Amino acid sequence: MASVKKVKTSEDLKARAVGLTGLVGYQDGAIVSREIVSQATGTVTAFAFDEGQQLSEHTAPFDALVIDLDGEAEISIGGKPNRVKPGDMIIMPADIPHALRAVTRFKMLLVMIKKAS
Repeated sequence: MASVKKVKTSEDLKARAVGLTGLVGYQDGAIVSREIVSQATGTVTAFAFDEGQQLSEHTAPFDALVIDLDGEAEISIGGKPNRVKPGDMIIMPADIPHALRAVTRFKMLLVMIKKAS
């Protein structure tokens, strides 16, 4: 698995219309991320995965909404595989193991919302 490369801050995105698929670019053999919003209540991050790149199974303390912007991925939640395609979304519940593998080059918007206590 390649490490995640982070790019740019979100300051240049404020108060203007921006195309979602252009938020982050592909890099061969890599996963690239760009944080769009970061608050105590959650985050919004754009990701670009080269084909075959993956995030191994892990859990997160937040519910996470994945919106597929480009390409296809397999997202396993609690051991159950789900295929997402452009325009699809899937919610990964907090504290449930999940993993992701890019079937093709794949871009997503990840919205993480803090679990109410």
